[in-house]
Formats: sequence, structure tokens, C-alpha cells
Amino acid sequence: MTYLFDGSYEGYLCTVFEAFERKEFHAEPTVEEQWVPSIFDEPRRILTDKTKAQRVLQALEKQLGKKDASLFYYNFLSDHPHYWHLGFRLIIRLFKTGFLNMLDFSDPDILLLHQQVKKVNRERHRMKAFIRFVKSADNLYTALIEPDFNVLPLILTFFKNRYADQDWLIYDVKRNYGYHFHHQQLQEVSLSEQQEIPDMYALELNLDPKELAFQQLWKTYFNSTTIKERKNTKLHLRHVPKRYWKFLPEKL
Repeated sequence: MTYLFDGSYEGYLCTVFEAFERKEFHAEPTVEEQWVPSIFDEPRRILTDKTKAQRVLQALEKQLGKKDASLFYYNFLSDHPHYWHLGFRLIIRLFKTGFLNMLDFSDPDILLLHQQVKKVNRERHRMKAFIRFVKSADNLYTALIEPDFNVLPLILTFFKNRYADQDWLIYDVKRNYGYHFHHQQLQEVSLSEQQEIPDMYALELNLDPKELAFQQLWKTYFNSTTIKERKNTKLHLRHVPKRYWKFLPEKL
């Protein structure tokens, strides 16, 4: 049985609620875009109900505490059905047995969950370091990202605090949504299907006249501080993988 939900964490938690209500404990949650139709599988569409989702979340936090319960949220942000199924199985086991030792690394599912959460956390830290903003003439700072995991919700507080006096937009081009920070208010935004997502430094923005000059200044600083004799490409790629380079002006 496949459970189709809307892709939100609330929707995901509602699949757990539905599984217990219908006694369908072997269901597999996924989203419409990633579901592969089969004559042997008739999907069930799960409606997102904030009340139901809150009940599941409160039960999770009561059983595990907020810290361990948050592991399931980080795992969910892996943005992959395999790890959604993993988290779903563990939550079902927790509620059926009343116990789940989140430090039992001899349990393959627990170990895999922690390994995936570690990867998501690493991507979150990288996004904080590798995001580059482009300033437009109307003082909007825009940055495009394409992380492996859906870590944008995890970095919003960091940028709200760091750039509290600026208007900015961070947009995930891989998942086609972002957040616009304006007048201390944060709002989720997304492009319509008819709109094309622009390339990072070919943005059709009315750039601030000084923007290109600042980019060139940053490239000059980057090149001047590089010691060619101590260049270690292998180490550099480990810390700054190539998939980030198209968003870094010093690499263009």
C-alpha cells in the first residue's frame, strides 16, 4: 500500500496517523511526483490535517523527547522515499511497542537514520558557508541554492539573525521554492510552472551598479590569497565539492 501525501512534514506525520487508524502498518509514504504506478499497488491519498499531525508529533516528543524526535524531521528532509519509509517504520515500531532506543546502533534502522541525519546536518552547515547573494538595484539580495537535501528550512533562522536589516531571497532551484525576507517577515515563494528558474549569475535582475565590481573584488581577493605552491586540489574538493562551484563567484 502506497500513501501519497503532499510533501510536507505535517502530511508525512498524517500518514502515520492514517496507518494506525486503518491498521495499514506496511504502507509506504511518498509523493505523487515520485510514485511509480503499478497494477499491484493502489495508492491511498492522505489529506494533510494539522490537528492529526500535531497529535503524532506530541506523541513522538512525549516518547522520545524533543531532541530525539527532531531526528525524524531531519531524516524527512533527506527528501527521498527510501528514508521516508525508514522513518515511518521506526515511528510505527515506537508507537506499537512503546519503546525505541535511539542510541541502539546495533539496530540497522537506527544506525541508518543517524547516518542520514549526519549527512543532512553536513549539508546544512555547507549551505551556511557557500550561499552567495547577488544585490539588485532595489536592495534585494538574492541567492540560489541546489542542495542534495531539503535543508532550506534548517538555515532560515541563521540568515534571519545574520541579515535581519536586509531584504533577501534564498531560492532552492532543485525543489522550486524559496523564502523571501522582507520587513522582518519571512514568506515562502515559488515560481509557476510557466516561469523558468534562472541561472545563478545570469539573473535577469536590475543589478546594483556596484554588484559586479564587488564580485570582481572578491575574485581578486580569493586569487591573491591563494598560495599556488600549497595548492591541494584533493583536499579542496573534499571541503568544497564541485557541485557548489556554479553558485560561487570566486569559482566562475
